[in-house]
Amino acid sequence: MARTTPPDPAAPRLAALAALLADETRASFCLALLDGRAWTAGELARHAGVAPSTTSEHLGKLVAGGLLAEERQGRHRYVRLAGERVAHLVEELAAQVAPDGRERPRGLRAASVSSALARGRTCYDHLAGRLGITITEAMTVRGLLRQDTGFALTDEGLGWFGSLGISLESGTRRPLVRACLDWTERRPHLAGTAGAALCRHALDTGWCVRIGSGRAVKATPDGERALAELLGIEAATIR
Repeated sequence: MARTTPPDPAAPRLAALAALLADETRASFCLALLDGRAWTAGELARHAGVAPSTTSEHLGKLVAGGLLAEERQGRHRYVRLAGERVAHLVEELAAQVAPDGRERPRGLRAASVSSALARGRTCYDHLAGRLGITITEAMTVRGLLRQDTGFALTDEGLGWFGSLGISLESGTRRPLVRACLDWTERRPHLAGTAGAALCRHALDTGWCVRIGSGRAVKATPDGERALAELLGIEAATIR
């Protein structure tokens, strides 16, 4: 009699997780929340073009499934991604299905949004797109970051963050640095505590500004000068 292999106990949970992201509306919500901010149900409904009642149902499933965390302030209900691990999962999946260049955005507005996101954006709480990739590669060339045996800050890299007054203390077990596959560039950009701290510093100092209410960001003239002085990045490469 043939022996049967017992089912993997993780299989039902994996299937349930996949089912949560298998719906286009729920996937749209998760992609929007990659900007790292909390959104109201109404904002997500308008973003996805669905009715409030439909939004509430989908958000309930995402919260129950552990992908989103819920916060309430008065009558308002806010949701955000449940953490960096969820953001990393969504970004990695998006990288697997990113357009290969043959698919064109439909309409001028869609093309403008796509171009802005490819140029620079936040991926949860760190910089991504061409801006994030360029910074990551410049740090590697200057010996601040190693990529040959996985991502790691060198001693020079730790000193570089310190010279800018950027604290790398997180108070959590989050890794100091981590590679995150960029879904537009198909190369890794800097994530982890260091990536988040650098993104926060860039926004707080005005090196970068958000474009509209989405994930897109761009370097300001001050930011272009700072990146040129600190990392040798030419402004034309991040515009």
